[in-house]
Amino acid sequence: MGVVAGVDSSTQSCTVELRDSVDGRLLGSGRAPHPPTSPPVSEQHPDDWWAALRSSFAAALAAAGLAARDVDAISVAAQAHGLVMLGPDDRVLRPVKLWNDTTSSAQAAAMVAELGPAGWARAVGSVPTAAFTITKLAWVARHEPEHLTSLARVLLPHDHLSHRLTGRAVTDRSEASGTGYYAAHDERWLTEHLERWVSPGLDWDSVLPHVAGPSEPAGTAGTPSAGELGLRPDVVVGPGAGDQHAGALGIGLAPGQVLYSLGTSGVVMTTSTTAVHDASGWVDGVADAAGGWLPLVCTLNSTKVTDLAARLLGVDHAELTRLALAAERRPDRMVLAAYLDGERSPDRPRARGLLGGLRSDATREELALAAVEGVVLGLVRGHDAIRQAGVAADGVVVATGGGARSRAYLQVLADALGVPVETRDAPEATARGAAVQAAAVLHGADVREVRDAWAPFRTVVVEPLGSIPEEVREQYRALTGWAQPTETAPAT
Repeated sequence: MGVVAGVDSSTQSCTVELRDSVDGRLLGSGRAPHPPTSPPVSEQHPDDWWAALRSSFAAALAAAGLAARDVDAISVAAQAHGLVMLGPDDRVLRPVKLWNDTTSSAQAAAMVAELGPAGWARAVGSVPTAAFTITKLAWVARHEPEHLTSLARVLLPHDHLSHRLTGRAVTDRSEASGTGYYAAHDERWLTEHLERWVSPGLDWDSVLPHVAGPSEPAGTAGTPSAGELGLRPDVVVGPGAGDQHAGALGIGLAPGQVLYSLGTSGVVMTTSTTAVHDASGWVDGVADAAGGWLPLVCTLNSTKVTDLAARLLGVDHAELTRLALAAERRPDRMVLAAYLDGERSPDRPRARGLLGGLRSDATREELALAAVEGVVLGLVRGHDAIRQAGVAADGVVVATGGGARSRAYLQVLADALGVPVETRDAPEATARGAAVQAAAVLHGADVREVRDAWAPFRTVVVEPLGSIPEEVREQYRALTGWAQPTETAPAT
């Protein structure tokens, strides 16, 4: 049979899926939490990721009735952008600044002002925000320069976990393309960016990892850390990927189809055979995990918005869904600009949420609906931006992530787009996508072939029942314009 393990080390937790390496059948899964974080300072220690991986791997083995020695390949997908800094002895120099840490917004603004949005889009396919790794390195250079003097490796979250398994510093093009110092269209690190905005005195070529191809092994699991998991030393380790990139593999996203990922962050994405360079700053023209491109728009505020609404209303998520679906769809209803913790798309790190359209007869149902619509309307704007960047994004719409379990999210998305929205049998799409990659490296296959062979079947289709009135959309656009403070942020 052969068994592969797919790992999803996300912001909130680590999930491991064990699958049959030939047909992709799920054998067992496990999950363990990560320490909670909240912007503007959002940091975790990589030791906590490893502890969660050990726990979730053991749980998956128990659920499958397998032993660690039965696993033949493993691949790790993880949250993107996070800055892992290691010293000469592979000691972690400081906690990892995560993708949603916004403290480097001043560095991001300075970089964009210097090179210009168009210059950045040409260089790396995206315009940096505080999410990008290069801005976090620049923040360290300004505030903690002592760490640069002992810096031996710069890794991303999935690189670090793979490094613990193999002892090799390896990343993949999907993750590298979100750093701000890798040109995926030229397949090279832009060390000149690091010299210009971080430090000219470092040998950056020796600090950065090897960039593996989509089906290229990162190595084998021969380290003491891999031994802690009970893995055989000949277990092959895949190149890994960013979480959204692996999710596209796991969902079986075909060309032209559009994926809405509703999790801690909200992401709308599609696939492309050509590189995308969007000078507006909305669309990240990143590489995918299959040899192509994955133009996407990422928002900071997704299911956390409905988490807050449920807490304020004193209900669980099932009741929040019922309330939202029961709300009267009046055109002058309550509208939420859902920038609770700042925003990434558009780049408004200091923004906060605004609620408009309050009336004396406002209802609990209307507030629940406003929370869902506030998330969806932000992502629909991102979908429009992808089209405006010249990418065909008009195929089947698929929703995934925790929010896709809510009928309210699916219905509001279908109504906002005016097209059906479907879900697929891939509740843990990122872990599934990592398992796809592990199977490809185990069998020496093209990852695209395994992706298509394992494509999950459709589970739910939600048809639009109406539309979101233009009055609501106009109110939303007005609120998002007011949500960002007008004063200039101090340089820090």
